[in-house]
Parts: sequence; structure tokens; C-alpha cells
Amino acid sequence: MSGTTLVVGAGVFGAAAALELRHRGHMVVLLDAGPVPHPLAASTDISKVLRMEYGRDEAYTALMEDAFEGWRRWAREWSAAGEENLYHETGVLMVCRASMTPGTFEYESWETLRRRGHRPERLSADTLTCRFPAWSTGRYVDGFFHRVGGYAESGKVVAWLVRRAAQDGVTVRTGRMTGLLEENGRVIGVLTAAGAVRADRVVLATGAWAGSLLGLTHEIRATGHPVLHFAPRDPDRFAPERFPVFTADVARTGLYGFPRNRDGVVKVALHDAGAAIDPDAPRLVTPAQEARIRALLDETIPTLAGAEVVYRRLCLYADTQDEDFWIARDPSREGLTVASGGSGHGFKFAPVLGRLIADTVEGREHPLAHKFRWRPEVRLSRGTEAARFHGEG
Repeated sequence: MSGTTLVVGAGVFGAAAALELRHRGHMVVLLDAGPVPHPLAASTDISKVLRMEYGRDEAYTALMEDAFEGWRRWAREWSAAGEENLYHETGVLMVCRASMTPGTFEYESWETLRRRGHRPERLSADTLTCRFPAWSTGRYVDGFFHRVGGYAESGKVVAWLVRRAAQDGVTVRTGRMTGLLEENGRVIGVLTAAGAVRADRVVLATGAWAGSLLGLTHEIRATGHPVLHFAPRDPDRFAPERFPVFTADVARTGLYGFPRNRDGVVKVALHDAGAAIDPDAPRLVTPAQEARIRALLDETIPTLAGAEVVYRRLCLYADTQDEDFWIARDPSREGLTVASGGSGHGFKFAPVLGRLIADTVEGREHPLAHKFRWRPEVRLSRGTEAARFHGEG
């Protein structure tokens, strides 16, 4: 495709799209409010979970199989270049407070993995506490450990993607988008405080800001979710080999977390329904949200529950009605593609997001086009992502 493609938003969706479009021969401008990576972007954090488990949803499971190949490819590139490794395959521990039964997130994920040829390890209560001593309360009695999984250092990954894109010829600019520039029903650029930025086609990848920028606040809404960084008194207890990435009855509690990082920090968060929020408003973890996390930890990992919190963050999701991604051309505005709707589980797909978005920009069909289509008609009382806790605290 000739001409310039403008990608607005240098989070994981936008950075991956810019890199892939450039590799396909597009002249690409990547525009972000700045700085890059933006401190308020969802992906700008110390870590994001990489998991293959999606309950019965084989489409996302298969897509993550491809994504893991991409993560390993990037790890090889970092190693060959002598760069810091940002992908940590610790495995993923998924535990529950009752026996896994059909219909539960853990059971359906377990069955889907086995059906697709993977080998997750089933854990009894005794095996769980023996192998992973931090889980010794006896409250969690069933689950499994899957060696394929772990976490990525998300903020650093986005920074690397932007650097890589710039090295490959993407023009990176800063400036906050204030609106679309349209002419005769076609989007021909965007407006910023400094003036118009023109292009032949535009990809809007602005995450939690996408809904308000497009007038689609019901279809793509911003929600806030609490994240706490703990400094445990005994950091060795939370080393990756003894304390991998985990979910704790996640569809019923929302609780998930990470092993200690190189700075000795253990991150714990809630993958929950969240609360609607203005993405430009102050982001504060409320005392009630922190109390909920501590209460869950008290019955789960009590040695962590009383640890000092060294950082609090409200992570913003760009939530769609069904919690599937929104990667589609705007049917009413020619020249505009929207790539958003991560719904709290998008980052892990970073190595394949660029391909999906570039295919959409170029009008190529792909197997998930229907799942990620433009769909303002969808109205649901709750989303469909199997790991998400949709109850209230």
C-alpha cells in the first residue's frame, strides 16, 4: 500500500503494529502523547502475565501458542544482541479452593491444554505445598502447573518495540491527539495541539482513550484495576523456582501475581470487573481495593499479606462488552482502523498483535477477524473472558 500510515498510540498495540507495518513496506509514523513509553499506558508496568490458559476458548489458546513462539524468538534476539532478557518463562501455577470440576476456569483450561497436546501437571494439595511452600495454608486443594508460561517486563518490552521500530525506519513523534482529521467521509490524519498530522490511513491504538476519542464509550470503556508491589521480608521465599506466576481461583477472586523480580518486588493484582474511570483522571488505589487484596492474601499467602507496599498503581483496561479485542476498520470512516479493547489480557499477544493489525489495515482476512470485528451491536451484562472475576469485591 502506498502513502503513509499513521499509528496513534505507542503502547503494545500501536508499537507492534508500527513495527509490522514497516516490515511490510509501509511508510509509518508512530505518534504518542509522550513520553514513550507513556507512564499512564496499561502496558507501562514492571510485568504482565504470559499464559496460554483460556478455559474452553481454543481461539485464544491457539493464538497464544503462536505468541509464545514469538516471545522465544525475541528472547533469542535479545541474547544474540547482548541485551537484557525481558521474557521469563517461570511457568504458571493455577490453583483453586475446591476440586477442579467441569465448567470452572481451571478445569476447562486443563482440558483444552491436554486436548491440544500440552502437558500441564495436575497438583494435589500435598504436592502443591511441597513444591511451592508459600502455598502451605491448605486453603488451595487442587490445580495445575504449566511450564509454558511466565511473564514479560512489559514497560521495557514496549520501549524496545518502539526503539526497534525507529531503527527499522518508523518515524516516532510526540503530540497528544485531540481529534480526527476528516475530509469527504475519509480520515486523512489527526489533530494535535501542535496542528494536523496528515496520512493516507490511520490506526488508532490509544488503549483506554479509544472509546472517548471515537464516541464509543459504551463499546470501549476505561476501567481501573488495583496493582500492589510488595517488598517481602523474605524475598528468597518468592524466587521464581518456588513461586512462579500464579492465579488463585482467579475467576472467583481475580487474584494473580508474580515471583520476585530482580529488585526483590512481588507484584499482586486483581483481574476483576473494575470500575469505570476517566483515563485522564487521577488514578488512586482506594483503601477498600488494597484491603481486598490483603484479605485475599491473608487466606492465600499470609507471609505476603503483611509485607510493605512499595508502589500502588491503578491499571486501566480498555474494556469491550465481550472482552474480545477490537481490531477492525471503521465502517463509517474510510481510512481508519481501530486497534484497542485489550480488556486486561492483550499484552501477552504482543508478538502476534502486529500481524493481526497489519492484516486488518491491508484488508486481508485472518481467522480471528470475526471475533475482533466492529461490533457496536453487542450488549452484554458481563464479558466472556474466562479468567476474569466479574463479581464485586
